[in-house]
Amino acid sequence: MRITMVGTGYVGLVTGTCLANTGNDVTCLDVDKAKIDKLNNGISPIYEPGLDELIQRNAAAGRLTFTTDKVSAYQSAEIVFICVGTPSDEKGHADLKYVLAASADIGKAIESAPGDSGGNSDERRAKIVVVKSTVPVGTNEKVRAQIQAQTSKTFFMASNPEFLKEGAAINDFNKPDRVVIGANDKGTGDRMRDLYEPFVRQGNPIFIMDIPSAEMVKYAANAMLATKISFINEIANLCESYGADVDEVRRGMCSDKRIGNQFLYPGLGYGGSCFPKDVLACISMGELSDTPATLLEAVHAVNQHQRNAFMAKIDKHFGDAAGLSGKKIAVWGIAFKPGTDDVREAPSITLMEHLLERGAAVVAYDPVAEETCKEYLADKVAYAKDAAAALEGVDALVVCTDWDEFKFPDFDHAKAAMKSPVIFDGRNLYRPEMMREMGFTYHSVGRHPVVPEAVQQSG
Repeated sequence: MRITMVGTGYVGLVTGTCLANTGNDVTCLDVDKAKIDKLNNGISPIYEPGLDELIQRNAAAGRLTFTTDKVSAYQSAEIVFICVGTPSDEKGHADLKYVLAASADIGKAIESAPGDSGGNSDERRAKIVVVKSTVPVGTNEKVRAQIQAQTSKTFFMASNPEFLKEGAAINDFNKPDRVVIGANDKGTGDRMRDLYEPFVRQGNPIFIMDIPSAEMVKYAANAMLATKISFINEIANLCESYGADVDEVRRGMCSDKRIGNQFLYPGLGYGGSCFPKDVLACISMGELSDTPATLLEAVHAVNQHQRNAFMAKIDKHFGDAAGLSGKKIAVWGIAFKPGTDDVREAPSITLMEHLLERGAAVVAYDPVAEETCKEYLADKVAYAKDAAAALEGVDALVVCTDWDEFKFPDFDHAKAAMKSPVIFDGRNLYRPEMMREMGFTYHSVGRHPVVPEAVQQSG
């Protein structure tokens, strides 16, 4: 099929590249010329393992092209995927200006296309416009209206939410747990099914449903996962208050098959571009429909509190917030999760801002997220060349992201390099017993703090 992806962000680029890899003719469209120039040179503007190689292979085969030419990209496509950003304000209201602007452009291109291109009344040939961006329920109808305002020709609508995990997006797309398609007519659903069938040969389902339900699926899924994260963090905080160990509690709880163990790891809370935005969007939809999303309001509140609660441990260790003035703190991990350079809503950014506000100097290390961090903190923090270098002369280490290389560091070297052997572990990477044996003061999430005997006696 001839496909156009509108937007070369995370969703559009991964989706377009994977669709090209199964033999489709894919054009990726973006208004950002610098991005397109980069892509035409085989360089991805985002970090995702394996994506650069896949782009280069399919571009060389002629199946994947990149352009800023809207008219050509829209007119040549049988299916147009809208994958532009839907930023939200602090209350979670989604800004649809990019989605609706793309819709208007698509309508104009359909109208101005020669002959029947994009407008044949035969549903097997008419253009399908697919909203893949995560959007509030009802957005597809707004898109349809915007396109219809520009053309009298026939087109069809579909909703196709994405379920890609950053750091594992290519595998997620090629081997999806499920594909969700919203379509209000059988022909559109059948054509979308044809497009996705190569990816579900292992037997996983393609669900075809009405468009509003498809729009809601993504929100429901992400809100559920966010709820699990906030739940285990709230349990972790209770464990700390009552002297329980959240690791033991988690093991006992998750052995129940009805509960399982996924997304039930305590830490600094969720971040990234999806969970925070989607939870707030559900809360916003509830407000607009006079159907309060009370549970999700609590999920969001717990998540935001988790960062402050962790910062309070650091403040307490140094006496109070003023006690951090003049201290040097190392931060391991900036990205909101391993496998990506995405720092949007990352707990590390919040914690580093708090440290800087208290007068501390911060030196940070992340395998891939240094450049994206600079977009938020610029030169307010120093950046180390590797994890070991970040520890030189610091008063404490804060672990924010569970990259593999942080899981088994050289603790002897770390202790020798640090001014004070103090670790605040926001991901529970290390065993408290081992930290005690190594002579570290160690604070984690939902577990007893470790204070070596020598420190206790000197205190």
